Amino acid sequence: MSISEQVTHLLDTSTPFFLYLALFLIVFVETGILIAFFLPGDSILFAAGLLAATRSDTNIVILVFLIFLAAFLGDQVGYVLGRKYGRGYLARHSGPRIEKMITRSENFYSKYGWSSVILARFYPWIRTFMPPIAGLAKMNYYKFLAANAVGAALWGVGITLLGFYAASIPALKDSSRFIASLCIVLTIVITIKNYFLARRERRTPPTVTPK
Repeated sequence: MSISEQVTHLLDTSTPFFLYLALFLIVFVETGILIAFFLPGDSILFAAGLLAATRSDTNIVILVFLIFLAAFLGDQVGYVLGRKYGRGYLARHSGPRIEKMITRSENFYSKYGWSSVILARFYPWIRTFMPPIAGLAKMNYYKFLAANAVGAALWGVGITLLGFYAASIPALKDSSRFIASLCIVLTIVITIKNYFLARRERRTPPTVTPK
């Protein structure tokens, strides 16, 4: 049995509670904890929408509400951690690529201000670093709260519903379950790749340029 077939079987036999819980944890961890910045949440959300459209026991309203809640709470946690621990919280994560993403996130915040919290949702990696950066920059809490809610709705709810309604397209209707499985398999592959790249960077000592 191929990996795709195993994933399809798992999706077919999983209970709605398991799916709700798994998606909630994945979205929350990706958006709220820096150790999971390598998770590609977009494909998971799209796959979740496709899957909900093919399962009569999965309620799309409950699904999008939980995804919204996970995305919202995740960013709130990131903001609070950044505001409380400041630069030291980001400094725990080293490596050339990670430092580059932190710099890009800081530049993104400097350019777009409070709206960067919304826009960053649609940029992998940056969306994970943006909340703590907004926190350490002492962004007004209520502005962040509003931007976070809007971003969680547009990203979490929007992409999930996009997958849900995409399943009604005649060309995709019969293959929705397969596409969902493929998205999940690709997500697993990308996650493993990004994880080991980040781990290798943290273990590689910085190069010292001779004077």
